[in-house]
Amino acid sequence: MKSVLTFIKAQPVLVISFIAALVTVFFVPVDEQYAGYCNFSVLAELFALMIAIAGLRSVGIFETITEQLLRKAGNLRRLSVIFVTVCFFSSMLITNDVALMTFVPLTILAFAKVADERSRILTIVLETAAANLGSMLTPIGNPQNLYIFDKYEMTGLQFVQTMLPIGAACFVILMLLTLLIPKSGCPSDHKHHKKVSYRMITVYLLLFALCIVTVFKVLPFWVCAAAALVTALIFDRHLLLKADYSLLLTFVCFFIFVGNISRIDAVHRFFSGMISGNEISVSALLSQVISNVPAAVMLSGFTGNSTALLIGVNIGGLGTPIASMASLISLQMYRLTSTADTKKYILWFSAINFGMLAVLLPVCVLLWQ
Repeated sequence: MKSVLTFIKAQPVLVISFIAALVTVFFVPVDEQYAGYCNFSVLAELFALMIAIAGLRSVGIFETITEQLLRKAGNLRRLSVIFVTVCFFSSMLITNDVALMTFVPLTILAFAKVADERSRILTIVLETAAANLGSMLTPIGNPQNLYIFDKYEMTGLQFVQTMLPIGAACFVILMLLTLLIPKSGCPSDHKHHKKVSYRMITVYLLLFALCIVTVFKVLPFWVCAAAALVTALIFDRHLLLKADYSLLLTFVCFFIFVGNISRIDAVHRFFSGMISGNEISVSALLSQVISNVPAAVMLSGFTGNSTALLIGVNIGGLGTPIASMASLISLQMYRLTSTADTKKYILWFSAINFGMLAVLLPVCVLLWQ
């Protein structure tokens, strides 16, 4: 029983999605239509991206880049600006959760000799917001973008035209928020000693490039999935253990859930009527409860307005810690530090996230709904 509770606590979204899918099976018995529920191209592309990025992390490329950036920091505010900027732009390519898993530990290390806990908390909170907001600018920045881009067959130009204005505004807001951090002096003796293998960097960058062209339908999805599997088997089998299979299973469960409730006429009419014309606000608010990835999968079955849904689930990543699963990564990493003040972290996290959501949501509804 203890192990079950531990699993539920560790994977709440997966458990909820599984229960939701299981309940719908009683209303829509398993038949041949189930095979058409899953978007296998999204699953394959996500898997390949996970392997490619895990490979790049394993060879220390991100730590090396960060070390070079840290050498330019002279005070806490500039250090914070560097980390926030790196998280914002790197999340466009390596996804929001990987950006945080890579740079939050480095932030904690960089602030280890700083007595200003408030500045450390603010920097991590702003990094988290930056990763969630920066990732919305590309189809591969986060799972919900990849899913919507693929499901609605959006073009790259259409995607960029939709998200670029919002992303630019978010970056400006984040830079203004870094003014909350003082210009106190900071230590600059951070050293990274891991030797970088340029041969392996090349291998994983080629795999990453293959994933990109697959997302844009240049190659069939099974090619990048097979390439990721072969690359891991040849160069580092441990990479197969680093893929987020819980996320992939969550997608499968929600595919089944959405597919089934879409076949229940009364339920379909209810959700379609509720979301029609309110895609941005409904998806942003639903994200606060079940996270923005499941919200995107669930609501996609009831609307054809891809632009509004895309905006809503990305803005909806702000707010509660579970609105974006990436936010939980930062919270957990911070809680494990020796000087953690979790209560203060939650207060600052809520103030900044709900503050930005309160500003961005009505503007987006007014301009794009």
